[in-house]
Amino acid sequence: MVEIFVDRIEITNPGEPLVSTERFVDTPPKSRNDAFASLMRRLRICEERGSGIDKVVFQVELFQLPAPIFEAPKGFTRAVLFAHKSLSEMDKEDRVRACYLHACLKYVMRDFLTNSSLRKRFGIAEHNRSTVSRLIREAVDMQAIVPYDPVAAPKLMKYVPWWAARQTFRA
Repeated sequence: MVEIFVDRIEITNPGEPLVSTERFVDTPPKSRNDAFASLMRRLRICEERGSGIDKVVFQVELFQLPAPIFEAPKGFTRAVLFAHKSLSEMDKEDRVRACYLHACLKYVMRDFLTNSSLRKRFGIAEHNRSTVSRLIREAVDMQAIVPYDPVAAPKLMKYVPWWAARQTFRA
C-alpha cells in the first residue's frame, strides 16, 4: 500500500523483513521466494537483486532530504519517505537517523562518515563545521555511529555505523 500525505509517503508491505531494518543498507539481499523473484525479473516487472533501499538512501542524500524511516511492526514492513525539511526544521531523531544512514552508505562504499562528508550531505558551508561536529556528537551519544579510530586527532576523526565497530577495512 502506498499512502501519500502532505509531508511524507508511506509504503507498507505485508510480511516482516528477513533482516533488521537497521541493516537494510549493508545486508546482501535475500528473497522469501527465489523462484518467484526470478520469474518477476524475467518478466521485467522488478529487479531480483534488491538494491532499492540503497538507491533510496543515495537519492535522499543527494537531494538533502530527511532520512527515511524503515520500520517493522508485527506482520509488515514500512518505509516512510519525507518531504524536504531544512536542517533547522529537523528534530534530533531526524538528524541522528540521517547521520546513521550516511555512515551506513559510506561504509558500504568502503568509506567513512567525516565532518566534511556530513557537511556535504546537509549542504553546510565549511565555516559551519562546528554545527556538523554537534550533529556527529548527537549521533555518537545516541550510539548510532562510533569512531573508527577513537584515538585519532579530532580533525582526522572518521565514523562508522555502530554495528561496524568491530569490522575492519581500509579505505
